[in-house]
Amino acid sequence: MTLSAAGYLAVVTETIERVATGQRDEVGRAADLVTAALRADGVVHAFGTGHSEALSMEIAGRAGGLVPTNRIALRDLVLYGGEPADILGPTLERDPSVAHRLYALAPVREPDVFVVASNSGVNGAIVEFAALVKERGHGLVAITSREHSAGVGSRHPSGRKLADFADVVLDNGAPYGDATLPLPGGGAVGAVSSITAALLAQQIVVEVVARLVAAGETPPVYLSANIPAGDAHNHALEARYAGRIRRGA
Repeated sequence: MTLSAAGYLAVVTETIERVATGQRDEVGRAADLVTAALRADGVVHAFGTGHSEALSMEIAGRAGGLVPTNRIALRDLVLYGGEPADILGPTLERDPSVAHRLYALAPVREPDVFVVASNSGVNGAIVEFAALVKERGHGLVAITSREHSAGVGSRHPSGRKLADFADVVLDNGAPYGDATLPLPGGGAVGAVSSITAALLAQQIVVEVVARLVAAGETPPVYLSANIPAGDAHNHALEARYAGRIRRGA
């Protein structure tokens, strides 16, 4: 591919097609997990660190998305846990103990399901969080790069990775290192994991809603807050899950 916007578009288009059409069974199984959780009065918790945090924002609290969704982020330690802001930094995601503090702060109930994203799938907080989610009996969908994860060692004491714990693993199709267009002097530019993770998240949501509609159920879906009656619609649905869904800052 050429080092240009057109070259990037070409590689993104190919990756999107491969990711979106090559995992239909896995997307369906992820949607089954989420649908079952919602029918049991559960909530979807989404978690990611670094740029993978974009996945949780794609799932929780956006127009056209499911209302019973909660975003978990490293900043929760400060927002809800009262820890000093200076703990936040690029290496915090490598600390396994962070997972226990985040889980304890989250408004989790037994029927809830989790969607966790990590391109590498190896950092201590992510791996420990996945282990904790499964230890507590929740369903877990992982979105990760199989290629990148296979190419690096785990940063968790167990030597395990995010995908090792998941009920369903969705491959975001990103190459080792995430970026797609090689540079003459080494390295690369043009990352894709955020784009494909968002695509997978939306595919899951659409499949969940399709299942509910097919069963004659009314899906709890957000309207845009920037259209008339959007706020009233959204607030009425959010009230059903009071204290269980957070949007952070």
